[in-house]
Order: sequence, then structure tokens, then C-alpha cells
Amino acid sequence: MSNNDTEQPPHPVWIPSKKLMEQCQMALFMRQAGEWQGREFTEYGQLWEWSVTDPVAFWSALWRFCDVVASREWDELLQDGNLMPGARWFTGARLNFAENLLRFRDDHPALICIGEEEGGGTLQYTELYHASARLAAALCQLGIKPGDRVAAILPNIPHAVIGMLATSWLGAVWSSCSPDFGSEGIVDRFGQIEPKLLIVADGYRYKGRSIDIRDKISQVRAELPGCEHCLFVSWQGTGEIEDVIHWESALDNDFPLPPFTQLPFDHPLAILFSSGTTGKPKCIVHGAGGTLLQHLKEHRLHTDIRREDRLFYFTTCGWMMWNWLVSGLASGTTLILYDGNPMYPLPDRLWRVADDIGITVFGTSAKYITAQQKADVTVKHKLPLSKLRTLLSTGSPLAAEAFDYIHQAIKPGVQISSISGGTDIISCFALGNPMLPVYRGQLQCRGLGMAVDVYDAEGTSLNNQSGEMVCKKPFPSMPVGFWNDRHGCRYRAAYFERFTGVWTHGDWTRITGQGGLIIEGRSDTVLNPGGVRIGTAEIYRQVERLPQVKECVCVGQQWDDDVRVVLFVVLQQELVLNEELRQRINDTLRINASPRHVPSKVIQVTDIPRTRNGKVSEIAVRDTVEGRAVANTESLINPDVLMQYRNLPELAVS
Repeated sequence: MSNNDTEQPPHPVWIPSKKLMEQCQMALFMRQAGEWQGREFTEYGQLWEWSVTDPVAFWSALWRFCDVVASREWDELLQDGNLMPGARWFTGARLNFAENLLRFRDDHPALICIGEEEGGGTLQYTELYHASARLAAALCQLGIKPGDRVAAILPNIPHAVIGMLATSWLGAVWSSCSPDFGSEGIVDRFGQIEPKLLIVADGYRYKGRSIDIRDKISQVRAELPGCEHCLFVSWQGTGEIEDVIHWESALDNDFPLPPFTQLPFDHPLAILFSSGTTGKPKCIVHGAGGTLLQHLKEHRLHTDIRREDRLFYFTTCGWMMWNWLVSGLASGTTLILYDGNPMYPLPDRLWRVADDIGITVFGTSAKYITAQQKADVTVKHKLPLSKLRTLLSTGSPLAAEAFDYIHQAIKPGVQISSISGGTDIISCFALGNPMLPVYRGQLQCRGLGMAVDVYDAEGTSLNNQSGEMVCKKPFPSMPVGFWNDRHGCRYRAAYFERFTGVWTHGDWTRITGQGGLIIEGRSDTVLNPGGVRIGTAEIYRQVERLPQVKECVCVGQQWDDDVRVVLFVVLQQELVLNEELRQRINDTLRINASPRHVPSKVIQVTDIPRTRNGKVSEIAVRDTVEGRAVANTESLINPDVLMQYRNLPELAVS
């Protein structure tokens, strides 16, 4: 085991106030669930244990607590609860996802749209309802019906939210891509699901420039022959697209308002896509009821989101966190939509936005926090961030030092909630909790209703040791399945082959003595030198604290019937890797981690390949180093950088 801060009992870096522990929605749910069950829950561990041992009681209590809007309640809450996959939830229930998100129809702000250099418009809940209703009426006239796919290529703007709400209003299936995707990457995704309607914008803004994507849209449309209609949003004013329906004319109609289509709990809501670096992206189908209930739980209980909150997540429409953000409407909160580069025109842009409009819950990626730290951004003396109470981070493990940085440079005393789940479940396995302390480097707890454990290679539970993160029991936001996977073979192969009947998520994880979790990297890229398994995050944590290192990526290379660790580093501007710095990197790892963590090779590169969601693609680097072709480079935002990793003399096997 590596040396780290959690080997000794750590001190919390944040402790909830007595008032918060008594008045947060988690505490209220704990009391009400206890009353409904005729028992008393005195701490979160008891509540979590009950939630995974009696899922019928827990999920029915959550449905009741969150006041889910449904035209018909369930006949049976859980069928075949011992099967995974195979369990079915809330059979017989009928509901509509959009109806739950549009339950509030008042003058409270629903959406605030912000750009790189200026404030945008505000849409009230009543305006959002009427815009979604009018678009739903227009789509109904176009023949959009339950099960049809509606695909979107849009920036993170109100049109995307309205489009999703109108789509789910009719029971159609929503899917979206960020406009910075290449045409081939978009077709790799939408070509599989054959949308009936495409919603597109003419462009987007990035680093002060207006990016025209009309040619890209034309290429995509040519590859989607089954797409009957195209709805056009003139966002950047770059020009027209032929043979389209204009957004304004679609909403300016007097068509009869269709009722919210009432559908089964597991009716498909959205199709999300895996990163796709090992082949064409998987088309993951998520159900309306499971997504709704899971997001309500995570927003209201684990994040304590209320109507008066202002919820922000820096995301594009191509990342699952966009779906997670939009579901905040079901809690009546105000959503902040940001379109553009988060560090333009100045690196502290998002903190200025947070201060200006009073963001209370600020969500971003661990990569963004690291970039802020490397850019030496400090705002605590100039921006009070008086409303900010919680900072959420996901996408990759948030290093312990990042916790220190946030409290020292951004806002002392803010609750830091590192969260982890994924596109696969459109939600979280582990996340924050307003009733528990925060320990640096740790996710606070396992989510309610999520029977998360850590297994060794034989499937034995591990305590405070690193292993495979698994979920041992079904949960409502498991995928309905994969698109065009009629017999479920690809779905079962993706999650259930490692341990039969148990979801294996692919994260190398440790459950700590405090009940929190430490994510140490993806298990499919875990290093194994000399038979010792090492999470790559352990190496990144140590190396990226060095001021000379901007970022790094680490892979294992087959060598002499073993695996050797190869570390690639991106250095600060104009620095060159020399023997002195190489030795400092090795010494840092040897002293603060272990001799096993010391790489056999340290090589300087100028950039690291990333998926369009901003995640480092270790698999693409590993395959390139090993001389294998990297499948679907369209999933990478910078595929050309792989040339730096190919045929390196330092890594020649013979």
C-alpha cells in the first residue's frame, strides 16, 4: 500500500454545523423515513445500511419524500430484485420526466445563461414551461412520438434544455453532442441511433471567437439519411442552413398543446455515449424513472439543493453532468448555463461569475481545479463568494492537495464534495453529504441505495485496501440497455462478466476507515509492475505537485515478461526535462509513495490526449506505446498529439 495521508487517522477539513446537521434535507429524510419505518436512524451509516438491505422500503420512501409526479403508482416496486441485470423497478407506474421537471410554473428564475464576456438572459419557470410546451406542440405536429430519437448538436444554452424537455414531454428519446465534436465523431454516435429530428446551432463561442459549424452540420445531415427534420437555432449569427425549420417559427405556433405522455418507469429517456476510445461509442439507454429518482436523491439529500439555490456545473451537452444539472429543475432551483471557455478572458472567469450571480453550488472537473492551481489563481481576497457553500468535483480523482488549494486560494470553509459515478449510470456511486465531515482526498460516502463495495481478484470484500469498485445490488438508474443490443450481450459483457451478478464499474478504489472512498484511477489502466497493482492517480498526485510539472500521464508497457512504468510529463512553459528534474520526480515518488511507483522511463511531451469530456485517455497512450492502433480517435479532442508517443527510441523493446 502506498504512503498517503489516510494511513493515519486524518483530521477533517470541513465539519458541518450543528444547524446544518439538523435542518438539511438528509436529516429531514432520516427523521421521516424513521417515522414511516417505525425506527430511529441516528447517523448516516445506519441510513445507508437500511437503504441497501431494504431497497423496497428505501426507494418507496424516497419517492414519497421527493413527491414524484405520476399519473399512476406502481403495482410492484421491485421485480426479480436478486437479478443483476434483470431487476425491474416500479412496474405499473406511469409518469413523465418533463412533467416532473416543469412542476414549478412561477416567476422564479429557472435558467440563467452566461457567456465568456457578458451576462446572458434569464428564463423564469413560467417562461420555460410555455417554451417547452410550444416546442412539444410543434414536434407533435412533425410526427414525433414515444420512442423516436431526437438528437441535438448545441452549446450549453437554454435551447438545449427546452429541446430536451419538449422531447421527453412526448416520450421521445433525447441525445446530445457538444458542437466541438468532429463530424465523424457525431456520426459515430447519432448514426447508430437514427434520429428522426436533429436540432442544431450555427456555431458556438470559444476564447472570444465565433466558431461556424454549418459545414459540419451539412456533413452530419448527409450521413443521417433517416433524419426527417432539422430544427435550426441561429446562435452566433454566422448564416443560414438550407432546408431547416427555424427555432422561432417552431415556437410561434397555435397547435393544440399535447398532454404529458404518461409512460412506464423504465421508458427510455436519453441515450448517452461512452468515450469510445476502444471502438465506436457505446449507446447507453437510460430510463426516465430511474434517472429522475436518482437525481432527486442526489440533489435534495446528498447536495441539499433547494429552490433558493443557484446550481452551476461547468459542462457541455455531451457530458452526463449536463443531464444531471438539468434535472435540478425538478427541485425548483435556478440553473446556471455557461457557454464558452472557463478560463477566458481571464483564468478566474468562473469564480467572477459565481460571485456576481450568487452561485451556491459550484460544479466542475478535477482537471479544472488542477488548472486553476497551476495558473496560481487566487480569489479569496478579492471575491467574497458569499453565497457559495458547496463545491462539486468529478471527471477524475480530486487530489488531496486540491482540497488544500480550494480552501487556501478560493474560499475557506466551503464544503468540497468530490463525486464519482459515470455516463454508465447517469449518476453517482459515491458523493457528498451535508451531515458528514470532509477529509482531504476522500469522497464523503457511498450514495443511498447504492450497495457499493470493493473486491479483490477473487470477489472478497476489502476493508481499507485497494481493489475493484463494485455494486452488489440493483439500483433504478442502471441502464435500460445498450441501443441495438437486442439480447443484452454487450451490456452484460460491459459490467457483469468480471463478477457474476455484480456490477463492476472499472474504478480502482479504496473504502477508508472514515467510510469515505478514494478513487485511484481506472482499473483497466492500473499498473502492475512486479505483480503489485498501482493506481495511476497515486502517481499523478505526487508528480503534479511539483511546480515544474504542468500535468502527466502514466501507462504500463510490456517489458521482459513484466510491466514497466512509463511516465510522460508536460512541463511548464520553456522548461526542458533534464536529469536533475527526472531524479526529483523519482525521489518524490519513492519517498511519498513507494519504490514501486518510480517509473522506469520519464519522457517529456507537449500535450496529453483527452476525450471530449476532458478526461485523460490513458488507454490511447498505452495502445500507442504498445504499437496498437487507437480505435475511434474522433473521441479525442486532440488526436494528433498521439504522434509524440509513437515509435519512441527510449521505449524500443529490442
